[in-house]
Amino acid sequence: MTTINLIKIKKTMISSILICFFITLSYSQNQSDNNTFWKNVQFGGGIGLSFGDGFFSGAISPNAIYRFNPYVATGVGLNFSYSSQKEFFKSTVLGGSVLGLINPYRELQISAEFEQLNVNRNFDERFVSNVDDNYWYPALFLGAGYTSRNVTIGIRYDVLYDRDKSIYAEAWMPFVRFWF
Repeated sequence: MTTINLIKIKKTMISSILICFFITLSYSQNQSDNNTFWKNVQFGGGIGLSFGDGFFSGAISPNAIYRFNPYVATGVGLNFSYSSQKEFFKSTVLGGSVLGLINPYRELQISAEFEQLNVNRNFDERFVSNVDDNYWYPALFLGAGYTSRNVTIGIRYDVLYDRDKSIYAEAWMPFVRFWF
């Protein structure tokens, strides 16, 4: 990785953290009841399962957000996935994310999500000459979606996408979010 790419990644990470911090602190009202906090918390996430001829992949990603008002929310998430192809490779991905949501209209959701993942890939040396990998991979997704009640369907783009290191096949990715 070049020095320029490292500088870009550091700037993006610092900018993302500052934006999330600013959004979190920008809402100021006196709260006299601690129960009000939990009324504004929503939980959600995703689960995935895929299998085929000698292939298995499973993923779980719980999330929690705090809705400051009907227009702004921020939250955190965890990510875990495991994949394996018989006699080829095993991959474990573990990480976390910070999420910011803006709803300028009830049906429109704009999102920014910074994800930091630890990728561990182990290849079977008998069949593959690839070197095992263990590295951290950052992703910064900017997205837009259509919201109906507690479900949002949309598309997001990873502005830090690196074809060689990303666990995702493409920078563009559809998503479905559920909140309870």
